[in-house]
Amino acid sequence: MIGMILFVPPVAPALAGAVWTLQVQQTGPGTAQSTTQGAGAATPGEEPAEVQEIVVSGRHHGTPSDPLERVNAISFSATRQIDDAVTAPAAHAYGKVVPKPVRMGLRNFFSNLREPVVFANYLLQLKPGKAMETVGRFAVNTTLGIGGTIDVAKRCPFNLPLRDNRFSDTLGYYGVKPGPFLFVPVAGPTTVRDVVGGMVDFFASPFMIGGPFRSRPYVISAAAIRILDRRDQKEAMLDTVHGSEDPYAARRDLYLERQRERVQALHGEGPMVLPPHHCRRKREATTG
Repeated sequence: MIGMILFVPPVAPALAGAVWTLQVQQTGPGTAQSTTQGAGAATPGEEPAEVQEIVVSGRHHGTPSDPLERVNAISFSATRQIDDAVTAPAAHAYGKVVPKPVRMGLRNFFSNLREPVVFANYLLQLKPGKAMETVGRFAVNTTLGIGGTIDVAKRCPFNLPLRDNRFSDTLGYYGVKPGPFLFVPVAGPTTVRDVVGGMVDFFASPFMIGGPFRSRPYVISAAAIRILDRRDQKEAMLDTVHGSEDPYAARRDLYLERQRERVQALHGEGPMVLPPHHCRRKREATTG
């Protein structure tokens, strides 16, 4: 009687990390079945084979959160070369040429324009208290903060700190998983959930604010300034990532952890939860 042959075909590249075992079992005297036609078969007068085993293994090229790791790694390498040649020098020049107060004013201005989106997402998350704080923060900075260029709202006696809130955070808050990790050329790391949320935020911002903020010149110039400013701020983080043993994995893990912390903070958990207001602590210390 011929023994059973176990065969698992490589049906997709995603199975590259699997291990397949092909066995030939001896079930009776003088009978055997080879895993390869014409090789290893028993012939008359020869001792029957006991068990023949072939193990085929391959390198694993993906993780559960990063099934496109090979493609993403190529995109990461190309983006790093572009950054070294173009983005990083431009960001360094921006940091040196533009005075820090001006850079901070522009950063505050763009953050203030996002407050309506932050407000809308707090409403979607059923957090009316945080939503009203966002409205108050927008009103204070737009008026007393000279169009949002000065973050007056975070200071005493207002105690309204900057909180970033996006539609991708709203999706995560309600349990939508991030989906596969993606490293978009030039743009950088993201996930499927963040792509969807980013598109909603992008189209919501100009329509919620209106006026000249919908114009193409503003959108292009604002995007360029924000890219340079963010790249300048990420210098220390990128130095750490590029100095690690696996820069791509370090960049991916750092991004995914940051996204997890954002969702945890919305549930009142994790290290991103804001501490008590400074003025409150100061008053308690004085009265104590």
